Amino acid sequence: MNKDHVPSETGPEVAKQLGLSPGEYEAICDYLGREPNFTELSIYSVMWSEHCSYKNSIRWLKTLPRKGDHLLAEAGEENAGLVDLGDGLACAFKIESHNHPSALEPYQGAATGVGGINRDIFTMGARPIAQLNSLRFGDPGKERTKWLMKGVVKGIGDYGNAFGVPVVAGEVFFDPCYTENPLVNAMSVGVVKTGNTISAISFGKGNPIFIVGSSTGKDGIHGATFASEDITESSADKIPAVQVGDPFQEKLLLEATLEVIKTGAVVGMQDMGAAGITCSTSEMSAKGEHGMDIHLDRVPVRQQDMQPFEILLSESQERMLVVATKGREGEVKAVFDKWDLNCVQIGEVTEGGMLNYYFHGELVARVPAHSLVLGGGAPVYEREYAEPAYFKEKDRFHISQVKEPDDLPAVARFLLSSHNIASRKWVAEQYDSMVGTKNMSTNKMADAGVVNLKGTGKALALTVDCNPRYVHADPETGCAIAVAESARNIVCSGGEPLAITNCLNFGNPYNPEVYWQFVGAIKGMSKACERFNTPVTGGNVSFYNQYSTGGSTLPVFPTPVIGMLGVLHDKKRMTGAGFRQAGDLIYLIGTAREEISSSEYLYSYHGVKLSPAPHFDLEEEYQLQEAVKTLIRQHIIESAHDLSDGGLFVALFESAMVNRLGFSVDTDHEIRKDAFLFGEGQSRVLVSVRPENEGLLAETMARTETDFSLLGEVGGQQAIIDGESYGDLSELIELYEAVIPHMMGEKVKKA
Repeated sequence: MNKDHVPSETGPEVAKQLGLSPGEYEAICDYLGREPNFTELSIYSVMWSEHCSYKNSIRWLKTLPRKGDHLLAEAGEENAGLVDLGDGLACAFKIESHNHPSALEPYQGAATGVGGINRDIFTMGARPIAQLNSLRFGDPGKERTKWLMKGVVKGIGDYGNAFGVPVVAGEVFFDPCYTENPLVNAMSVGVVKTGNTISAISFGKGNPIFIVGSSTGKDGIHGATFASEDITESSADKIPAVQVGDPFQEKLLLEATLEVIKTGAVVGMQDMGAAGITCSTSEMSAKGEHGMDIHLDRVPVRQQDMQPFEILLSESQERMLVVATKGREGEVKAVFDKWDLNCVQIGEVTEGGMLNYYFHGELVARVPAHSLVLGGGAPVYEREYAEPAYFKEKDRFHISQVKEPDDLPAVARFLLSSHNIASRKWVAEQYDSMVGTKNMSTNKMADAGVVNLKGTGKALALTVDCNPRYVHADPETGCAIAVAESARNIVCSGGEPLAITNCLNFGNPYNPEVYWQFVGAIKGMSKACERFNTPVTGGNVSFYNQYSTGGSTLPVFPTPVIGMLGVLHDKKRMTGAGFRQAGDLIYLIGTAREEISSSEYLYSYHGVKLSPAPHFDLEEEYQLQEAVKTLIRQHIIESAHDLSDGGLFVALFESAMVNRLGFSVDTDHEIRKDAFLFGEGQSRVLVSVRPENEGLLAETMARTETDFSLLGEVGGQQAIIDGESYGDLSELIELYEAVIPHMMGEKVKKA
């Protein structure tokens, strides 16, 4: 090998600097039968990073339910999950994190997260039709939080709007634990004709290998390694590990990719995301049990004097690796020439499973593909875990310790002005929700994002959910609630839950208490997914999300975000969350309980930061959802809205504000009024029904095991509870919509 083209330093100390342990260095030497050079060490450092190998999580991820009647690909088989929708259509969907890049450079960090997840969808041959996102920020009063939020939201909006895919749903959550380390999770959903997908695989000796799309630069080098370590004061020095995106180039790449697949000349294709050329060449080769000869000097670059390891590890955006059928090179080049994109043959497929990387004719790295990848030679660890002390401390809380406030209307207004409940309109207005004209939930607000499948009678229902406060209180129960709420949102919109993807955001896995949270979340997710028959199609693990306080480094709240896919078999049955007309009756489906644990009311209003997770019973939740499905299927109810953050009062307000129809309801006097209005016990849905259908509702619910109770009726312009006005609806809406603009120093737009 030509040593002139790579740094001469190698050995265990250099390996340690690159994030490899002494044991991992020894394993590399065993695989190679010699000591690696610097380029080879760099290859292993990114491929064996947590971000690429899941070495600290894969043992538990394999316990998740991964089989289902609708799945066309199991978790890990392809770049994204693939679900059969019927009518000759399939849906590809996936969620991923871009947390650490967004912590340092929020605009590009978020933008390239959107670009990367969309490429995972269209490299499979599916056209992206919807985007979602799940965001976590810190203390709303801090300038850093405002800077991060402004950059992240603008990055998502600018990239997604230019790329031309609507944002149909999302969530934003604030807590001081995220001040240093925000969470930016992006989800993309695409549709493809069944059987028209392309796999991320390489085979066929002599088949040509192309790099297509943008030129390669030094942005994003060691980005995968950077994503697998704690954020510290020195992290800002690693801004080159943050990629730079170009949505217009991605749009061209999308159209070219879908067109080249139609030629039939493509054997396999993969996005160059984490670890760039290294990842795509190794994973495609390992999957196809072949090797590759790659000539790095042929890679189009936009910076001079790039070293081989820099070309290999660069995470420059809008690039793909394409393996074509030998003799059909011209067809592939013609498509990418048409779209004015790079399309350069950089190598060919070989037998034997070895990856040989050349630079100007000299071999600079030689590694077995199998040794690099998850499911192959990448290390797998089983970490110790231990229950944190706080887990027992939370059980000391009892509602009797909290005095019920005298002025409940003031509490209601406080909650509407809470950053975790207030309107996200400031965020949503920066996203194009109408491009493509498929978003059905723009004009009819529903609990899930609903996307029209044109040419069929169906629609997709999509949601992302997780309350990290619940997961912190009880990881197993909290994560099960996240799955249940995702399913509940889809059911309330008229859909049937099908499958999930997940983005598992946790602290340092070497901390036994953090790993205990991770294991608990996996157990809760497994139980809930099995009950709802929503298998896990894949996703993303993001460890090392930490923050500093009082000289200590602590993990952020455990945040296992659930992205769920559902289908409306009859899109005419789409159900909105808003009250429809005055005189309709308001019912609560589910059981009200005297509890306020882990609620926004308890946490923010009373300042009680540690309490149990809200009441949750998986079977009770399942029966509730089956009951709501029946009510919608039989056209009995006019609206449906799940109870979540803020409890019953917030659900009533959100249902009222859609069509600006007030309400008058009565509480259950056997339950503390603050608990009845603001508690967040699960398995409850607010519905409205026309008076003439009230008997049918009662008759239908009587055949179920789910409680139901009449609360009151729709009408007027006031929020009236037990005969007392909690405010004029217009005034409450104004309060609700002003919070985020005021936080960001902007004027409130009048409706």
